[in-house]
Amino acid sequence: MTDAVNPDGTPVSFDDLPLWAEVDLGRIRTNVGRLKDRLRAGARLLAVVKADGYGHGAPMAAAAALEGGADWLGVARVHEGAALRRAGITSPVLLLAEPHAEAVPHAVELDLVPTLYTPVTAQRFAQAARAAKKEVAVHVKVDTGMHRYGLAPPDVAGFLELVRSEDGLRAEGIWSHFAVAEDVLNPYTRQQFECFTDVLAGLGPAADGLLRHLANSAGLLTFPEAHFDMVRTGIAVYGIHPSPGLAGLVDLEPAMSFKSRVGLVKMLAAGESVSYGQRYTMPTDGVVATVPCGYADGLRRGLTNAGDVLIRGRRYRIAGTVTMDHLMVDLGADLVEPGDEVVMLGTQGAEAITAQEVADALGTIPYEVVCGIGARVPRVYTGV
Repeated sequence: MTDAVNPDGTPVSFDDLPLWAEVDLGRIRTNVGRLKDRLRAGARLLAVVKADGYGHGAPMAAAAALEGGADWLGVARVHEGAALRRAGITSPVLLLAEPHAEAVPHAVELDLVPTLYTPVTAQRFAQAARAAKKEVAVHVKVDTGMHRYGLAPPDVAGFLELVRSEDGLRAEGIWSHFAVAEDVLNPYTRQQFECFTDVLAGLGPAADGLLRHLANSAGLLTFPEAHFDMVRTGIAVYGIHPSPGLAGLVDLEPAMSFKSRVGLVKMLAAGESVSYGQRYTMPTDGVVATVPCGYADGLRRGLTNAGDVLIRGRRYRIAGTVTMDHLMVDLGADLVEPGDEVVMLGTQGAEAITAQEVADALGTIPYEVVCGIGARVPRVYTGV
């Protein structure tokens, strides 16, 4: 097969791959379109592509999100923005947190839009802007209750004045971030919303013209009042619901599959142990397949004797300890062949393993599942 491409656009054959993460760019475009359809009229959509596009590959995912209707992109760190610019992406890119001092001139050079909340960083950006003979648009962040980054509400007006007093800076936006928007029964989200609107009201005319944004993926789906001028969507872009309880609110299509191939097939007798630590003993005579995918690739060791894979359209339990480079599967009496496709995340036949299922088995969230797929796993793209 040659219906997929590498990140550089060259064709790739699945038949040549022992292990890969397959990303359907068409699904990213579709998800963004469906999310944007839910926004209030005139609101923009920012697609968050930090952490290498939540493990999907940031440049390719970002381009697909823009094609699907995203207006902005968001990253956590300057080098993530640099990767987008190297890929030829010219759309507005918001830095979601202040960078360290040495990265400020680079951020200005790349035309990234910084989020600011400390005077010292505001002054550094002003100096870098003047040195580059540029005007840098900036967004001010308010801490409405997440208590991670941002200005205390009483400090916003004075900070905004500081920004506007600095030659080289232009106050473009103001924003905050929900802490529990996926929990629709939690009143804290409304408290944060009201805190944000109170800040805006307190600014009076000083807030005029600022691009206001507050809602994340969950807020987009559950709190339309918080759409304001823009919504920042992360996990939903990639087809994963912010929480299982929100799955019925919009139809999203998971963009990533995580696949490998059977490497070796052997017969073991009842009572023989499998893998490190003898944590799995064959209950009967049966077939064991070894698969070249381990915790160094992002298949977490916590799936030992707990996670499933798909082979030939059937579910099989991981047998024994997940090792750094391999896992083993007890197939019972079923026969498979070396080279058969193994799905750790995605669909095969009528069966599917979702990021939420894997997260539930690990006691974590789907975000960690997709972000944790390792750098040595090649990303290949369909739906180009």
